Amino acid sequence: MRAQVNGTARDLVDGTSVAAVVSLVGAPEKGVAVALDGAVVPRALWDSTIVPDGGVVEVLTAVQGG
Repeated sequence: MRAQVNGTARDLVDGTSVAAVVSLVGAPEKGVAVALDGAVVPRALWDSTIVPDGGVVEVLTAVQGG
């Protein structure tokens, strides 16, 4: 299956979770937010939320600064 991850088309295995996508992009363990098809996915649901074929995932990391 294919999904857009941070604007890039990626081939993913059927049943890939949001947590697996976060790991795939190498995001840090803290300060990360994920949106799937425009809706924020709470961290508690990352393992159980499956990315659908054609899904759009945005993995965002917090940046400190002023």
